Order: sequence, then structure tokens, then C-alpha cells
Amino acid sequence: MSIWMVGIDHNTADLDVRGKFSFTKKKMGEAFEAFKTVPGLCGSVLLSTCNRMEWWMSVEEHADFSPEDILCGLLNLDPSENRQYLIRRDHDEAVSHLFRLTAGLESQIIGEDQILTQVGEALAFARTSYATDHTLEVLFRLAVTAGKRVKTETTFSTADRSIAHTAIETLEKQGITVDGKNCLVIGNGMMGKLTATALMEAGARVTVTVRQYISGIVDIPRDAERINYKERYGFIPSCDLVVSATSSPNFTITCSEMKALQIDRPVYLVDLAVPRDIEPEVGNLPGFTVYDLDSFHIDLQSEKLKENIAHAEEILKEEQDRFYEWFEGQDIFPRINHLKKISGEDVALRLTPLYRNLSLDSEEKEILKKEIEAAAERMMNKLLYGMRARLSDRSFSESLDAMEDILKEENRRH
Repeated sequence: MSIWMVGIDHNTADLDVRGKFSFTKKKMGEAFEAFKTVPGLCGSVLLSTCNRMEWWMSVEEHADFSPEDILCGLLNLDPSENRQYLIRRDHDEAVSHLFRLTAGLESQIIGEDQILTQVGEALAFARTSYATDHTLEVLFRLAVTAGKRVKTETTFSTADRSIAHTAIETLEKQGITVDGKNCLVIGNGMMGKLTATALMEAGARVTVTVRQYISGIVDIPRDAERINYKERYGFIPSCDLVVSATSSPNFTITCSEMKALQIDRPVYLVDLAVPRDIEPEVGNLPGFTVYDLDSFHIDLQSEKLKENIAHAEEILKEEQDRFYEWFEGQDIFPRINHLKKISGEDVALRLTPLYRNLSLDSEEKEILKKEIEAAAERMMNKLLYGMRARLSDRSFSESLDAMEDILKEENRRH
């Protein structure tokens, strides 16, 4: 068994390229069904966020397929043109990347909280789609545990809680304050709610767009106003800032519609979506300035932040070692249990003549036999795990081979 990861992120691809590789929940479900037909592929988890798309796989040791070509096929992309954007990581590198990812060390904003939730949700969705397996379950569970430890035990003093907070800080550094300003948030999913909340915390008056659902129930942050999504263009001239954060495959703000608007103040637009929500050409119109996800970065040069990252990496190393201890023992544990069982049975068999001469009824003899078997198993267990702690993996495996051969030979004699 091995672990592979193929993906794309903000370090290697711009926003438009990342948009081509993004997955909706519906598309993920279709992908999982396709993955189940791939020979040698045992389990899958898909992570798709604004900054990355990653496909995690547990595969048989001699699996022979191209995950890059499979991904491109699912997304109707030409592999010869798009394979170049994908990063491939195998086993140790893949494991290390996932642990760093959950801790926020691979995020565009170091230490951001959202990714931990997103990784957990990715595992949960794969589980409900019956796409994951035991190896990926353990890997992701321990990675999330590691991320929580880093969050609890380490403080990234210069990091923000979300991309929305960073967007606000970036704008303020450029002299664009939101305190007391009219702001429109398009989208009421998780990113939209985070953004609306962050803006209100900064003192803005926030209005959120909602669509007409049959139920009529839409959850938006408390104290935020609401308007129908179809009314957004009529509302924009009264806004100082517009943020769009939806999972729509189409533009929520187009250049043709914005051209028709009459504005009497500068309007700043922030696009927090992948694929893009705001048509880039809007930024060329008079009075409008457009920011996207790639506009927001964080300075990683402070010594305090470097110290915190180093501490976080120590925590991750401890948790990764726990995973490797489990992973490398997958083949050994069944062999240890088998040796324990046959050694217990062998001891009980050798003592059969003794049982017959004891003045005990059959039930008492059976109890005694089971107790002796269990004692023999415990002794063998102690011996084997003692050897494992003192020998290299290769020497221990060779010792197991020798013991299995000896016991097989003994069984043949009897």
C-alpha cells in the first residue's frame, strides 16, 4: 500500500488555472464513482478550496495509472496542456504535506483556521460517498489531530483568522477603510458568512444577497441586511465595497452589467471565489477597482513567526511518527497475532497428556487449557514486541520469518 497526492495550489498556478481544476460537491460525487473503477486504487479523498485542489489516494504497491490524466479527463481538460500545472507527491512527501496543510503551514495565509475545517469536511464527504478506506481514514484523522494541536499549542501572531480578515487589512493599509461604509456581500455560504461577519466586526454596514429558496429560510449573520440576489446591480451604486464569495460556475458580476451603472464614488470589489465570481475586465471600468485572492499575502519574515512555525513543525513530526508507526505495523500486526495464536495452541497441545491425568471435570479442564493458552500468548506477545523495540525493521521482519518457519516445521512433525 502507498499514498499518492496530485493537486494544484496558489504556489504553482494563478486563479484562472485553479478555477479550471475546482470541484463542486456534485462534481466530486461523480468523480468518486469514476475513481472506484480504477484498478489498484483503494481509496480517495478530494479537497477543493479557493486556493487548492488535491486528490489523495491510497493505492496498491504496483498500481499503474496516471492520476493526472484521470483528473484532466473528469474535468474535460486536455492533459497535454494542463498536466504541467499538477503537483505529484508520493508517500512520505504526501504525508508531510497533508500534516503541514492541516496546520495552516501551506496556506496563503499562514496559520489560517479555515483549512482545518475544510480537510475534515473533505474526509467526511469522501466517507459519505464510500470513497475512502482505512488507510486514508487514519491518515486524515491523525492529520486533523495534528492541526488541532498546532492551533492549541502555537500562536501565529501575524496570521489572520481568514482570507476575509486579510482582505480587510490589505485594503486598510492602502487607505481603504470599511468602518462606517456600505458593503455588499454576494453569497451566503461559509465564505460569505465569514466575510460578512469580518466586515461587521470592522464596523461596516453589511447587506448580504440571498436567493429565493422554496423554504424561504436563509441563514445570514445577525444584524446583516438582506436583498434578493437579482437586485444586486441596483444596490451596487450605493456601496463602497462589494465582496463576492460564491461557488457559482458563472460570473456573479459581469462587465456588461457594470458598464450601465452610474456611480458617484469609487467602488472596490473583492473576488474571493474560485472559479472567479467577478469578470476581470470590470477592473478596467472607470471608478471600479477589483481585487482577487492572489492580491492578498502575508509577510513571513518576522522572527517570531519563524519560531512559531518551527514549533509547529516539531508537533507535526510527533504526530507523523504516530501515523508511520501505525502504517508500518499494518503488515506486522497480523503476523504477530498469528504467531501468538499458534504458540498458545502449541503449548496447550503439548500439555494435553497432563490435562487427562488431572482430577478435574471437563469444564474445569477446558478453563485451565484456555488460561494456559492465554498465558503462552501473552509471553509470546511480550517477547515479540520486545524484539521489535530492539531490532531494525529489517532484522525484526527476518526474525518473524525464521519463527514462522520453525513453527511450521514443528507442526509438520506433529
